[in-house]
Amino acid sequence: MISLLQQTAPVVVEETTEIIVVEPAVVGVPTDVTHEVAQTGLPQLDVSTFPNQIFWLLITLGVIYWILSRIALPRIGAVLSDRQGAITGDLMAAEEFKRKAQEAEAAYDKALADARGEAQKIVAANRAEIQAELDAAIAHADAEISARTAESERRIGEIRASAVADAQTVARDVTADLLTAFGGAADQGAIDAAVDRRLKGAVQ
Repeated sequence: MISLLQQTAPVVVEETTEIIVVEPAVVGVPTDVTHEVAQTGLPQLDVSTFPNQIFWLLITLGVIYWILSRIALPRIGAVLSDRQGAITGDLMAAEEFKRKAQEAEAAYDKALADARGEAQKIVAANRAEIQAELDAAIAHADAEISARTAESERRIGEIRASAVADAQTVARDVTADLLTAFGGAADQGAIDAAVDRRLKGAVQ
């Protein structure tokens, strides 16, 4: 490495000398010197300086690699690792929330099904109770109607019997009066028998 620096040192001196020579060319240096300097071209393209440039290029690349490997890349890796950890945590939390949501939905569906079953049982029980009450009310109404019908028939029978008796009495009296008015003898037994026959046929 020292020999390489020794070899490159004269080149640096020559470049410095040439640069110093070039600057006075603008202020009156002879044309042949300026032309000689112009023919050398850019120092970067001078083949004689390639070993020096390659050396410093390797040094620069080594420094850049060291900086990247020891400082930049670990920090970038840490940031990526933290980011990956955060993403993984978020995914796990989302999966947990999804599982809880599914469990809540299943519990809701079960509760809804239980509520519907309980409601159907309550409706069926109420329907049976209402039907029983309705049947009892209908039976009570039928019994009351039958009782009232029987009472009405009894009263109608009494009224009919009373009417027949009154009609017999009136008919007997009228018949006796008519026989007496026409000058006949009123036989009460015959009158009663005749009136009974006539009224019996009329009633039937």
